[in-house]
Formats: sequence, C-alpha cells, structure tokens
Amino acid sequence: MRFSTLLLHLAQQGVLNDTAPRHLAGDPELSGAAAVDQAATGQLSFLMPGHQLSAALATCCASALLLPLDPELQQLAQERGLAWVALKDPRLGFAEALAALHPPRQWPAGIHPSAVIDPSASVGVGVHIAAHVVVGADCLVGEGCVLHAGVVLYPDVHLAEGCEVHANAVLHPGSRLARGCVVHSNAVIGSEGFGFVPTANGWRKMPQTGLVVLEEQVEVGCGTTIDRPSVGETRIGAGTKIDNLVQIGHGVVTGRGCALAAQVGIAGGARLGNGVILAGQVGVANRTTIGDRAIASSKSGLHGDIAAGEVVSGYPAIPNRLWLRCSAAFSKLPELARSVRQLKAAASDH
Repeated sequence: MRFSTLLLHLAQQGVLNDTAPRHLAGDPELSGAAAVDQAATGQLSFLMPGHQLSAALATCCASALLLPLDPELQQLAQERGLAWVALKDPRLGFAEALAALHPPRQWPAGIHPSAVIDPSASVGVGVHIAAHVVVGADCLVGEGCVLHAGVVLYPDVHLAEGCEVHANAVLHPGSRLARGCVVHSNAVIGSEGFGFVPTANGWRKMPQTGLVVLEEQVEVGCGTTIDRPSVGETRIGAGTKIDNLVQIGHGVVTGRGCALAAQVGIAGGARLGNGVILAGQVGVANRTTIGDRAIASSKSGLHGDIAAGEVVSGYPAIPNRLWLRCSAAFSKLPELARSVRQLKAAASDH
C-alpha cells in the first residue's frame, strides 16, 4: 500500500484532516508496520509526544512515520528523507493504519462436517462454523457470526449478528451476546457463580439460574470467566474491553466502555459505572460500587465504594496522591526508626 493511499484511509476514519502537515517523500510502498526501534525499509512506525523523540527518530529506519504535532520532529524527519504525517493522536492513527495494512480475514460462510448442531438451534445466514463446534438445543446464532474450532455453545445461548467466538471458548446456558461481541480462546461465559449456603451439614449449593448479558461490542480476553448468578443477571456494558485471565463474579454489573486489565478479580454483586479502568491484578470486594470514570492502579484492593472520577492505589485502596506520599515515606521507615531509637536513648540518659 502506498503511503498516500494509507493517508486516504486515515482521513476516511476521521483521524486525519486535510490541513494536517505531511511530507510524501516519494510516496513509499508500505508492506507492514513495526515499533520505531525495530522498523525497517518498507514499514510504517509512529512516535508519541515525550522525551528523547529526536534520538529515536535519528536512528529510525522506517520508510514512513506518524508524528505528533511537533515542528522540530517534522523538520528532522524531512531532513532524513522520510515520509511522514503529523497527527493529534499518532497512536490512534497507528491502530487505524494497522487495520488497513493487515485487514482481518474474512471467514467464508459454511458449516464444517464435524460440527454438531442441535436440530432445534437456529443458525443465521452467512455464519462460519469451524471443525468440532457444538451448538446446543434452542441456541440462536445470528447472521454473520464466526465460531472457531472447538467452540461449545450449551443449550439456550443467544448470539446476535456479527459475534466472533474463538477456539475452545465455552458459553453456558443463559449466555446472551449482543451485536459484534468477541470472545477469545478458552474464555468461559455463563459458568456457575460461586454460590453456597453454609449449613450444619456443610455447604448447600445455590442453583445458579440467571443470565450473563454482554452488550454490544464487548470483547472478552483469553481464559477470562464471567459467572452467571443464582437469579437475575450478570451484565457487561456496551463497548467494555476485558483482558486475559479476568474473573467476573455472579451478579456483577458494569457500565459502558470499561477497561479491565489482566488478572482483575471482581467479586459478586459489584457495580461499576461507565468508563471505569481497573489495571492489572486489581481486586474488587463483594458489592463494591465504583463510580463513573474511576481508575484503580495495578494490584489495588478495593474494599469499599469508590467515588466517580477517583484515582486509587494500594491495598486497601486509598486516593492515589495519598498512596504516593505513603510510598515515599515507606522507604524512609528504617531511617525514622533509627531516629526514634536515638531519641529514646537520649531521653533515657536524662
């Protein structure tokens, strides 16, 4: 793909306007993309605003670059004979460029002979069902869905149009996926929630009869599990993105556009607002409420409600600014302890 053709694509996607500074430098042919320190001739790369960009650009071997709105960097790229365009958000531009340079594979409609589909299941037009897929009774598979090898849909699973379920993922009864959801390999949707009632004779299992609902454009990472509740539903808000190895307990409800990084664990009944971000290994206690756009940094433990827009860190989680002060003080504890001992010794001498 020529660099000029790629710029047309970026304009169509709304990340490039007609007045953006640019330099075609011979309009190089691009065959792929790479990180700025690994890119070679024929590849595209990008730079984000930050430190040491001039040094990175001075050694970059890419044929074309997506640059920030920095005239000095643009001049340096031009002096090196590189093609470039300046964007408000080069990282977003790079994402759109990758989609153009490496378009997703279009899976042909059809059902592999080894697939097992219950006669009561409904399969829409244009569906791709790969080898050894199992589609249970009363399932609905919408138009244009893709089920990769080894996927299992238990009875009473509904997929709206355009969903994609990757190899060996399992969807249990009562799973409801809205349009355009993606479930990656080995994820489990609608597994039984961890519900047991203590009795004098041990634990009595609470039947888990509820639903799991993924709203439109939810993406679920590899090995993630989302449990169904005893009654009611577990609901993941539209546009939410869930990383690998995340555990979402029964009855959890998230708002729209949340982001949950790897190894997040959310206990049953928690409520997340819109746009909540939980970094890696964050733990959320039972029935915790997290307000819109709140952020928890890695390894935080959320044992109480978090206000909208709050940024928290630590275990138990506290406001991030306070946590930074506490962390700085922690490294000084040996010195402080020594000072206390010296003061005590001086006091005892008197």
